[in-house]
Amino acid sequence: MFTLVWGYVAFFHPFYISLTDIRYNPEAKSVEIAQRIFWDDLEVALAKTYDKKVDFLNPDDPDQLEALLEDYLTAHNQIHINGKKVQLMYLGHEVEEDAAWFYLEAKKIAKPKSVQITNTLLFSQFEDQQNIVNFYMDEKPKSLLLDKRKETGSLNF
Repeated sequence: MFTLVWGYVAFFHPFYISLTDIRYNPEAKSVEIAQRIFWDDLEVALAKTYDKKVDFLNPDDPDQLEALLEDYLTAHNQIHINGKKVQLMYLGHEVEEDAAWFYLEAKKIAKPKSVQITNTLLFSQFEDQQNIVNFYMDEKPKSLLLDKRKETGSLNF
């Protein structure tokens, strides 16, 4: 009975989640970020944040959409490595069915010993939003689960 009820709730109640993969590239001394976000949820966030109608798949002005994405993503992703805030650069995005991948990068980064990550994507729009963050130094990641109650997490290497 419990399984039937849970299945019913899960079917009719959407979940809100994003995935962030962060990789340290020792050769380039950079941090490479790929974030997977449901684009319809991001439309809601952009529309509310910037008080504009946003059509992610068919934007009236693609350059304006890119500017909004850059501003939103860099405002809601903060990373400190070895106690220093890194400057994130937005590189672009790719749409993949019901979600999109967004790419950011930080250059001239020393090998991380400590990392503090704040990820507040979609928290203002969705009470149940959760953001999974995986940080790769080698093959195996260290992971964080961030939400409204815990917007920031720390990792040590």
